[in-house]
Amino acid sequence: MSKNQLLELYEELDESNAEEELPLHKRLFQKRESKKQEMDAKLFIRAQEISREFQFTYKAARFEEAWLLDSLVEIAEHKWISDVLRKVKGGKEASVYLCKSGVAVDAPLLAAKIYRPRMLRNLKNDQQYRVGREDLDENGNIIVDDGALHAMQKRTAFGEEVRHRSWIAYEFTTLEILHAAGADVPKPYAMEKNAILMGYVGDLSNAAPALNSINLTVDEARPLYERVIRNVDLMLTHGRIHGDLSAYNILYWNGDITLIDFPQVVLPDSNPASWNIFFRDVTRICQYFSAQGVDCDARTLASDLWTSHGYKLVKEVDPKYLDAEKPEDRLIWKKQK
Repeated sequence: MSKNQLLELYEELDESNAEEELPLHKRLFQKRESKKQEMDAKLFIRAQEISREFQFTYKAARFEEAWLLDSLVEIAEHKWISDVLRKVKGGKEASVYLCKSGVAVDAPLLAAKIYRPRMLRNLKNDQQYRVGREDLDENGNIIVDDGALHAMQKRTAFGEEVRHRSWIAYEFTTLEILHAAGADVPKPYAMEKNAILMGYVGDLSNAAPALNSINLTVDEARPLYERVIRNVDLMLTHGRIHGDLSAYNILYWNGDITLIDFPQVVLPDSNPASWNIFFRDVTRICQYFSAQGVDCDARTLASDLWTSHGYKLVKEVDPKYLDAEKPEDRLIWKKQK
């Protein structure tokens, strides 16, 4: 479909929609859809321009291809990647792609985490993680520009885009801090627009599975449990709580673990809900390793780690920090009742 045909299609859709008088909730939905269509059209047009310079092996659907091209073109121009080989994982917030590295990177394979456009993200309750965090710009620096700060406060379209970039920047800067500290996290290489480029865990044929899909013997599980707790302790040392840690966000490969997914990282010194979130993280980890035969007590472990860093305890996890859709969170709620 050509650029003109695509734009004509959207114009026809808008005209047909305007002919009907619809209830308010349907008009609001229609408005959101119109914005999505406009964004898709812009991406499609930009993709036609970029695709002449950057092509990849992975055969994506039309708008996914446009989204990928738009997100990765600057990374490709810097010679960090030379090809996109396949999609490794799709998600409600971001998708991960296996990439062949470019001449500027010292690893053969890389993972590109591409965030969904701001208006298409489906992350619930992200404000609870943002409390106490200074917003960051696309370079990872604290935003001091009054115009950007005012736009975020007013929740304008520009302000929401700035907040979206800050969410991504927190993942990248956290990876930088933790990798430098020796934590088991992917090595971060670059952040551009909607994308983070990082070390890939797996081989050319298979990406590392999440730990929750792995059954371990007690002898295998115990050192991995100790390794995860070492990472949790190391994060606290550097003023970070993962915020969504579980066996779903830990990769397993050749007997080793790698912690992933850090955009919702919580700062324990400035977030009043930090103990609740930390205790939830530790509880989820203990639930997985207890099922693998490791003897661990989440409350004792979390309390000891927390107080060893000078923080004060709160009695239990507030239900508002639990997700009813996650089995491990339902177990936490049942135990507290």
